[in-house]
Amino acid sequence: MSWFFKRQNRLLSRRNFLSWSAAAGILAATNKMSGCSRPASEGLHLQENTSPPRDKAYNVLMFSIDDLRPQLGCYGHSQMITPNIDRLASESVSFKRAYCQIPICGASRVSLMTGLRPTYFRLTSFDSRKDQDLPDTVSLPAAFKDAGYTSISLGKIYHFSDDDNASWSKPAWRAKTERYLSPGNASFHPYPEDPARKGPAFEAADVFDDAYPDGQVALKAVETLQRLKQTDEPFFLGVGFNHTHFPLTAPQKYWDLYNLKDIQLSANPYMPKGAPAAAMHRWTGLRKFQNVPQWEEELPEDLARQIIHAYYATISYADALVGQVLAELTRLNLEQDTIVIFWGDHGFHLGDNGLWEKHTLYEKSLHVPLIVKVPGITQGQSSLALTEFVDVYPTLCELCQVPMPSNLEGISLVPLLQNPDHLGKKAAFSRYNNGKSIRTDRYRYTEFYSFPGPDDLAKRIGLVRVDSRMLYDHQVDPEETVNIADLPENQALVDNLHAKLRKGWPEFQTETDMNALSRDRSLGG
Repeated sequence: MSWFFKRQNRLLSRRNFLSWSAAAGILAATNKMSGCSRPASEGLHLQENTSPPRDKAYNVLMFSIDDLRPQLGCYGHSQMITPNIDRLASESVSFKRAYCQIPICGASRVSLMTGLRPTYFRLTSFDSRKDQDLPDTVSLPAAFKDAGYTSISLGKIYHFSDDDNASWSKPAWRAKTERYLSPGNASFHPYPEDPARKGPAFEAADVFDDAYPDGQVALKAVETLQRLKQTDEPFFLGVGFNHTHFPLTAPQKYWDLYNLKDIQLSANPYMPKGAPAAAMHRWTGLRKFQNVPQWEEELPEDLARQIIHAYYATISYADALVGQVLAELTRLNLEQDTIVIFWGDHGFHLGDNGLWEKHTLYEKSLHVPLIVKVPGITQGQSSLALTEFVDVYPTLCELCQVPMPSNLEGISLVPLLQNPDHLGKKAAFSRYNNGKSIRTDRYRYTEFYSFPGPDDLAKRIGLVRVDSRMLYDHQVDPEETVNIADLPENQALVDNLHAKLRKGWPEFQTETDMNALSRDRSLGG
């Protein structure tokens, strides 16, 4: 019995007749092979299919890399040694202006996996959980699982391995190997007077790739692909690597790819002129490591260079592991039937703007890599369209003809995969704590708020007071060195961007005019 008919039989057994009839009506009307339906109250629907028809369903292989800014060769960083990701990009569309919705891992991952944006009340922190914040939402892996896919999570996909358990065909798997492997580091114990103090911020151990947890994840992914090859059902396989997150640990050979004396410090290591206090932080997460000063305003240059060296080494380590998995995909002859998507969960400061880590509404913290390969469609192109992580869910569903909830807050990127020169959205939106930010073609504008009256009530009714603003013109100041929000000559521009930020994402989802690529880049452009 073919996969398609086996899937329909399973769906009939899982849902009542009326729910199935509604879904079947949608399928018949659109004449597309698809999957299951949730109850009508959840508003599942099919995207209009703009991709070529296929006799066989696509698989999905999704790579998630922790704390990865677009520090890759294929994003123009020629010093980076990332041959496998660069090769993937040569067969994909690389979205050069993709943005996360919140610059912190737990909330950002749940936002991507649910297609819903953070608010004041949901998806606010590193330990945000889908099951707590959005328990009734159909997640991306759940939509694929319900459509007959084998849905598998390996490594760090959600922040917590036991989050959204029902969406996976089997419990999410993570390696149990220790993060520190050098003898002195592995035996480190927190100081009795400061139990929050951690081991060193980085490590280079003379070990094989599979000694560290991410190496074990890659091995498990290879084994999983071999097992999936033996079935005739499509798969949704998430593979998450997190060694680009502090502590930055990688085998010595990846450190050896870079010469410490050649490592460049940030060209913009200063707090932006005129930046409000709300825009900054003291990178307290990094200060918890034993070899990082707790109180100094700036890192010593030699330590800053070592940390950047470590970050580069972990990126090259992740690249090698991605290459192992992709090589097995090719060896198993699964490549032509598998969509590959690659993303980092948020951006990262490496001394830029006087900051380290994430947790800001600056470009460095919000700008993310997003690479999508669709066999037969993508051909190694780049897109300069503004795109967002909430766009991933509808994109994969449209490509695979999987029904999705009607309340998703992103748009499908399939038109951009087919024509990367299309402009796409007019704006991308992000938030963190009491701040909101909008990125247009030319500007990044951010507001920081306080709430007159009881916080919860004020937030719910939108009663906020703008305490401070930031405006950066990326046409002349791409490193965001000078906040120009308070200049009198920019008042009309600030008012315009303030109105756009208040209207929010529904007003600026798409740009349909293909000639807009050469539009006037004036007010708010």
